[in-house]
Amino acid sequence: MQVGRPATELKVTMADRAQLESIARSQSLPASLSRRAQIVLRLADGESGSAVARRYRVSRPTVSMWRMRYAKHGLAGLHNELKQGRPRSTSEEQIAELVNTALQSKPRGKTHWSRRGLAAQTGLSKSTVHRYMTLFGLQPHRSKSFKLSNDPFFIEKVRDVVGLYLNPPDHALVLCVDEKSQVQALERTQPVLPMGLGYVEGITHDYIRHGTTTLFAALDIANGSVLTQCKAQHRHQEFLSFLRHIEANVPKDLDVHLICDNYGTHKHARVRAWLAKRPRFHLHFTPTYSSWLNQVERWFALITHQAIRRGSFDSVPDLKRKINEFVEHYNQHPKPFKWAATAESILDKIERVCKVINGTSH
Repeated sequence: MQVGRPATELKVTMADRAQLESIARSQSLPASLSRRAQIVLRLADGESGSAVARRYRVSRPTVSMWRMRYAKHGLAGLHNELKQGRPRSTSEEQIAELVNTALQSKPRGKTHWSRRGLAAQTGLSKSTVHRYMTLFGLQPHRSKSFKLSNDPFFIEKVRDVVGLYLNPPDHALVLCVDEKSQVQALERTQPVLPMGLGYVEGITHDYIRHGTTTLFAALDIANGSVLTQCKAQHRHQEFLSFLRHIEANVPKDLDVHLICDNYGTHKHARVRAWLAKRPRFHLHFTPTYSSWLNQVERWFALITHQAIRRGSFDSVPDLKRKINEFVEHYNQHPKPFKWAATAESILDKIERVCKVINGTSH
């Protein structure tokens, strides 16, 4: 039985919902503002104040406050109220000029604005420019790389792979498989300077090359454990050998779903013939230019950061030995990666990117 007065329905217009969703998923705006937008969206979806408070680990009065603030003032009510103090010396027109300059123009002969450049252009102080760039989440000094897939079956493949992550089949093992090619055995020309109080570890910028190896890996999405092998090359012969290694280490009563990219060795005729003789093996390909969809890429980043990039190896066998040491220790306490994105959320994000770049010169 419900206790107390029922909460009044929070009505959110379609235009406000679109802005709230944008604020809620933003990584550049203050986290507190994103959290308030998430609270309002949950309340608008009919979730109770108590449930929202538990979800975001805040008090019920806090949820009630943002409900009332939004109901009374709309989106403006989610921002902090002005505090007492000296009146602001920067006018709205100056702030608008700063934001528009940063967003809609480039400095002559340069690719992006700096804080000093914007200060000189707008006549504001460097500290004022920095304060408002932080407030509006403007970061002209940063950029992110992206590549849109041209795969004609992109939507189908995304739904297939994400479906395996979110709803893995029963009596089956889902493995993310790939190879990290050309892992170099680099030996630093001088000993590593150990970290000390007040200074960081030092390594020389030059090195001696001793050869390369290719690391094949299969990540179990259920428990996070990894099967690996190091090979001299990454042809279809080595990939077949790694498939046999997987077959030998997976219980025979389980189906095996392998998530791979579109590298040619994965589709070689001999690989297809080997798979055809083993009906329990099922291959699922990620779309082109979509290696981010394969969870084993995150594990490759992990081993690169923790065991390879700052290492010094006097030979390829030495590199292989240290890779195997890392894998052995990692598998003692494996931890699966948490996949939360749905296929629809991925497609929605790509649609937004397409709208942004539509009409550009590319």
